[in-house]
Amino acid sequence: MLKQLTPSETKTSSSQSSNFITLRDAVEAAHYIHQEGGRITPLLQSMFLSRTVTHGNVFLKLENMQLTGSFKFRGAFNKIIHLSDEQKKRGVITASAGNHAQGVALTSKLLGIDATVVMPKGAPIAKQRATSGYGAKVVLHGDTFDESRAFMEQKAADEGLTIVDPYNDQDVIAGQGSIGIEIIRQLWDVDTVIVPVGGGGLISGIAAVLKSYNPSIHIVGVQSENVHGMTASLKAGKITTQSDGKTLADGTAVATPGSITFQYAEHFVDDMVLVSEEEIARAMKDLMQRTKIIAEGAGALPTAALESHKIDEKWLKGKKIVALVSGGNVDLEQVADNINHFFANDPDGEFLG
Repeated sequence: MLKQLTPSETKTSSSQSSNFITLRDAVEAAHYIHQEGGRITPLLQSMFLSRTVTHGNVFLKLENMQLTGSFKFRGAFNKIIHLSDEQKKRGVITASAGNHAQGVALTSKLLGIDATVVMPKGAPIAKQRATSGYGAKVVLHGDTFDESRAFMEQKAADEGLTIVDPYNDQDVIAGQGSIGIEIIRQLWDVDTVIVPVGGGGLISGIAAVLKSYNPSIHIVGVQSENVHGMTASLKAGKITTQSDGKTLADGTAVATPGSITFQYAEHFVDDMVLVSEEEIARAMKDLMQRTKIIAEGAGALPTAALESHKIDEKWLKGKKIVALVSGGNVDLEQVADNINHFFANDPDGEFLG
């Protein structure tokens, strides 16, 4: 059964001031809204991952083809469109390594709202330029996402701006969850769904809605070995912080998960696995070489988990599997470095195979 939200967790509209809704209801509403402003992304089978890697039927959900090149547009659009006229007039602010930043920036441009985005100093240049290109004011502050977030919260309080949280928000979670509805409609008998995890908004929305349709669907989250706050928290049974440095999966480099997303993950996520930086790099290379898909590090996490055989075979062999490619916003320099890395370490010509 889908968890019924409590009044303190649920946002209501003016026409529903006394009626609280389930997350599934919110996701279905977000799915309807998203069709007005976003894209229904393709679900394509990967013969390479199906026949060579898993001996199952692997389908890639291509959110790298979403507006702004990432699933993050969904949550940002759903959140901002629900703001009051007064909130929209004052403007919005967020903290993001890049993909949520672009989602907020494009949504704000479409709706005529001023947007400020706080990004870590090391955020990919391509994501910085794309965010400012959509019309948002970009502020670089802090060496980590958590430092950027703290600065964003203070700036919002000082200037009366409305925070569009990248993951720990019911409207954002519902927006991301619209992917789950698309998956069900595109592959109704899916067995296993593999999702990249950072702060937890994406997997919370997807897992909650998929489990509400079919509780037997197995939900797997994937994080980097270097930064995996959600995995560490679920293992500890409480919210904790974990970070051992930088990761190619910068879009999921969140050391501390959200309070709301942690609860959803505890309730709906079946398994969490970790992958190394080398495994992420190889997955990025293989997605490009074998499936002709450009994926950023975070978007390659599910493929990395499959290729490294970190997921129990019983959830893969003979099963219908969806691996989410969450985004494709990667610097060309990183793509070139990745290619050169595998060429330099490929004496037998495997890279070309």
